[in-house]
Amino acid sequence: MSKFYNPHRSRNLYQPGAKKPFKISRSKIDLFVECPRCFYIDRRLGTGRPPGFPFNINSAVDTLLKSEFDVHRAAGTPHPLLEAYGLDAVPARHAEIDAWRENFKGVQFLHEPTNLIITGAIDDLWIDGAGNYIVVDYKATAKKEPVKTLNLAWQIGYKRQMEIYQWLLRRNELRVSDTGYFVYCTGNPNAPAFDAKIEFEIHLIPYKGNDGWVEQTIVELHECLNQDSVPAAGKDCDYCAYVAAVGTAVS
Repeated sequence: MSKFYNPHRSRNLYQPGAKKPFKISRSKIDLFVECPRCFYIDRRLGTGRPPGFPFNINSAVDTLLKSEFDVHRAAGTPHPLLEAYGLDAVPARHAEIDAWRENFKGVQFLHEPTNLIITGAIDDLWIDGAGNYIVVDYKATAKKEPVKTLNLAWQIGYKRQMEIYQWLLRRNELRVSDTGYFVYCTGNPNAPAFDAKIEFEIHLIPYKGNDGWVEQTIVELHECLNQDSVPAAGKDCDYCAYVAAVGTAVS
């Protein structure tokens, strides 16, 4: 007999009462905030949302930016972008920087009250003249006008991302600045010709984070994982709305 195979089924599921700490990534915290139902079905029942398309251009920009900033990290010099914005900071030399930027590893902290290991891979870390660490996140897109602010409703996820990183680094005993920065690269689609290259306009966008919500959210998502019933969907969850609509249509 053939066995149904679900390619989205997770092999690492939460087991209530287990003694071994369970890892929860930054993105899964964001998933919980967005939709407790999707989070529960993913982490407790093992079926995640359908995966999105890979953003290969964005990944290439991230890799190139990291290499560029690493040159200045090794030399102990400020990147020209920091000088252009008058920011008194340099890329941080820290023994864990490579591990903290590695996917599926990242910055980690065991939250003992819930026995959850919270993880998140940062893009970069700078340090200012006063010894405060600065969380940095790279973003890339293509628009007619360059991105200079983060005021749109859907960009709140970027802000939560920054705040979770700040929370994690503080739990690793770093003195972290409330203000983090997004290095936002906007590809220009208005050039007269392609010429085998895309010109990017880069802007440094500051964001003053507040990680006060993170602790309580971890407690709440832990309670969610330990309940036996599937929770209600998030009010704006398109995935759950689609599943409900399909169920109605075929019933």
